[in-house]
Amino acid sequence: MKSYLEYRDSKIAWIGKIPKHWQILRNFAIFSDRSDRGYPNLLPFSVTQQSGVIPQEYSSDQIVRSSSKTENGKRICRGDLVYNKMRMWQGAVGIAPAEGRVSTAYVVCQPIQDLIPEFFEYLYRTPLYMTQSLRFSYGGCKDQYCLYPKDFKNIYTIFPPKREQAQIANFLDQKTEQIDELIRIKERRIELLQEQRTALINQAVTKGLNPSVEMKPSGVEWIGEIPAHWEVLKVKHVGLSNPSKNNLKTTCLKDRHVVFLPMERVHTDGTIDQELRLPYSQVKNGYTYFEEGDILIAKVTPCFENGKIVHIKNLATSVGFGSTEFIVIRPDLQKVFPPFLYYVLRNDPLRGIGKHYMTSAVGLKRVPTEFVENFRIPIPTYHEQAQIANFLDHKIGQIDELIATEQRKIELLQEYRQSLISEAVTGKIDVRNEV
Repeated sequence: MKSYLEYRDSKIAWIGKIPKHWQILRNFAIFSDRSDRGYPNLLPFSVTQQSGVIPQEYSSDQIVRSSSKTENGKRICRGDLVYNKMRMWQGAVGIAPAEGRVSTAYVVCQPIQDLIPEFFEYLYRTPLYMTQSLRFSYGGCKDQYCLYPKDFKNIYTIFPPKREQAQIANFLDQKTEQIDELIRIKERRIELLQEQRTALINQAVTKGLNPSVEMKPSGVEWIGEIPAHWEVLKVKHVGLSNPSKNNLKTTCLKDRHVVFLPMERVHTDGTIDQELRLPYSQVKNGYTYFEEGDILIAKVTPCFENGKIVHIKNLATSVGFGSTEFIVIRPDLQKVFPPFLYYVLRNDPLRGIGKHYMTSAVGLKRVPTEFVENFRIPIPTYHEQAQIANFLDHKIGQIDELIATEQRKIELLQEYRQSLISEAVTGKIDVRNEV
């Protein structure tokens, strides 16, 4: 896409050059505060990082969502710029689509110039302006930084002629919708691959790899029929749950480094973000112990339902410590092949059934250890377990590669989307004849 014919220096270092006929204005020349209050019957709105200003009932962005109790909140009018003063630097800004009310945690800016509001929603959600929003915010720590109205008003804003604002906004509406549709297609592709992965695991761990083998009822609803020579056992009969320090193969830890594994480092595909190695002397009481080969199951909601289950492999040291929000299962090597047990426990039924047994404690629900211990699973011969695990390693690896490829394509589309927006609203490209 071509550039404008002539540019000039904006005299603002972080903005750089702009098209010659564009202006640079401080926000106090563009917006004024709207602080009307006392409209309890108006529809409540939230400001989200993903979707801008939306009716509160549709908001799922808990970080930037306002309270539903906004009777004393601020009135907004169609076309107002609204931002979360604590999250403006993360892109929590948008244009009011209709009259309503918002929490006092938000700042409402009424345009005092003749402008196209949608252009400024695109502009303020670019990395360039999110960086400036952070620069003008302050507070005790980063999570408490606020961009107050008086500071927002001192930010310099790129201001094209109104007609070009409309052309740029229309161009970006069309292009971003096209890109978003491509992203939705790839996200659906990922969902189908994930469903295929789940079905593959369930079929293999409950029916085996031989389609002609004689079957028998398992007596367990989620398992259905199993090969006639298989068993059904409780998890506690094939593994030790939450082993203590006395169960460790290595008992002398005084001078050793150990792996510390917080739950947030575990991904829902069973991989670990990275291991944190600490001297044993720094590890306090109140953690779970695990070793290579163990299986960790997150027990707190929503991590349990989301499948944060990991098979500990290639441990950097002999011993690990994890959050007490893990249930540790140590496979009995005489009865079960550890990777097979991991695939059985990773299967959806454990989480689907387990969520109905979760109990509440201080607002969070946790699956009881007893539920996992008594969960009944199919057990083939040891040789078949190894065959099934190896088969799944290969097939799941192929599916995960396809998922990773689609995810990378989504990332590239998102990067292109952001780049296109940034270049259009800052005048790096001329889109006037593209609409």
